[in-house]
Amino acid sequence: MLFFTGVPLFLMELSLGQYGAAGPIMVWKCCPLLKGIGIGMLCVSTLVCLYYNVIIAWTFYYLGSSFQSPLPWSCDAVANAGLCGNNTTGNMSTGRMLSPSEIFWNERVLGVVNSEGLHDPGPVRWPLGLCLLAAWVIIFLCMLRGIHSSGKVVYVTATFPYFVLIVLVIRGATLEGSLQGVAFYLTPDWQRLANAQVWNDAASQIFYSLGIGVGGLLSMASYNKFDNNVIRDTLIITIGNCSTSFFAGFAIFSILGHMVADTGPGLAFVAYPEALALLPGSVFWSILFFLMLFMLGIDTLFGNMEGITTAVMDEFPQLRRNTLHKSLFLAALCFGFYLFGLLLVTDGGIYWFTLIDSFSTSFGLIIITLFMCIGISFFYGVNQFCDDIIDMIQHCPPWCSKVLVYFKACWVFCTPFLLLFILTYIFIEMYNTPLKYGSYVYPLWGKALGVCMGATCCLQILIWAAVAICKETGTLKERFQKSIRPLNTWRSNNTNTTRLEVESMEPERVEGPFTVTLTDMDFTAMTWESGSQA
Repeated sequence: MLFFTGVPLFLMELSLGQYGAAGPIMVWKCCPLLKGIGIGMLCVSTLVCLYYNVIIAWTFYYLGSSFQSPLPWSCDAVANAGLCGNNTTGNMSTGRMLSPSEIFWNERVLGVVNSEGLHDPGPVRWPLGLCLLAAWVIIFLCMLRGIHSSGKVVYVTATFPYFVLIVLVIRGATLEGSLQGVAFYLTPDWQRLANAQVWNDAASQIFYSLGIGVGGLLSMASYNKFDNNVIRDTLIITIGNCSTSFFAGFAIFSILGHMVADTGPGLAFVAYPEALALLPGSVFWSILFFLMLFMLGIDTLFGNMEGITTAVMDEFPQLRRNTLHKSLFLAALCFGFYLFGLLLVTDGGIYWFTLIDSFSTSFGLIIITLFMCIGISFFYGVNQFCDDIIDMIQHCPPWCSKVLVYFKACWVFCTPFLLLFILTYIFIEMYNTPLKYGSYVYPLWGKALGVCMGATCCLQILIWAAVAICKETGTLKERFQKSIRPLNTWRSNNTNTTRLEVESMEPERVEGPFTVTLTDMDFTAMTWESGSQA
């Protein structure tokens, strides 16, 4: 999945953004027929931002609760003394014993026990609502100055988790049962490859960890210098990212060696807190862990928000030139996300969270990347695209141009077929496998709603393709050929001046034609030399 989808798609987005020096929408001047891909990226980014900051809100709640000693989800807490000593306490629907961390998660944090399903969201849980508000305020303040401020914040948010992971790996290695957990982590189960959910999870993991398909990569790359070596950056980032994920697995499974890990958010908010509560100095380790989750969540949200803001400011450049208008737009965007996100912090919010996470994002990301790969390879032209990359890295060693042969084969054959296979497999299994959260089974209308949300990006692509064709003149074939032809302004962005330098220019300075009005004083004040000609 990494070598045939992740790395090729990462290079494609990085190169497209850097060469076009534009965001997810404006960059499709290279092929106006595909402008809907940029709109689809905004749809997916909006859904991701809507529910991903809820995870940060949960993290805030757990981070604040971690300053209590003993931890409120541990057996040492007074409120849990009866639970840990009562062997008959369990879930009446499943008959399984409920741990204090599960009860804390379901009752104290989510309040899901007070809701019957999607149709019964219930009231907003205001402790979570305040945590969500604090999360959006932090995002707003960090992005207030655009790439200048968010780029500096990333220096902290990207490096701190490495420190925490190293500490947790060392601590986990000293625990009893850690080797069993690591053995489970490293032992493959080949039979599970026949499960569509495994392929869906693998694709989602690659797309989320690398930021593919949400527009953030395009936006960030648009600020690069034109001659930046995108191939080198692609190899370093993708290999480093997946190596970090592999290393993080040791930190997780060394501590969960004696436990049964949950799926979804239960791993971070049920199983791991329960494991942390068993460690000596559990308060310190809990604070460290949830602080790390907060940093990782902020990093992810930066990319998604940058994709949205860059796309809108490309369409409305006056926002970028006016600091006040830009700040008001960002504040309105964050506040709007907060209001919509309140649905996800109600008693039944976890049901809506699971629905968005299961259908609208992973399903939509695969559709977007499939169209993007096909469009660049066959409409814009894979040979032209490779020439554009070579044009950017002309001072690169010879191996850079040679490795493009591998990427060209992936863009034309491997990546589209693999994405199409995953998409078809998921679509077939979607109706055969019921969607559940705990004991709640989603009704058919709920699954249909999730599919519609995920297919919105596909609808945007088709609508804007039809609009692009209708704008042209001639026969249908001539219109199609004109709509896939790059606009004249596509190549005009390709200068060595970065967008970051353009943004830092004084807004009062305007380059353009001007007129000068002379008065009589201008002529009488001049001293004309004899023999000079006007």
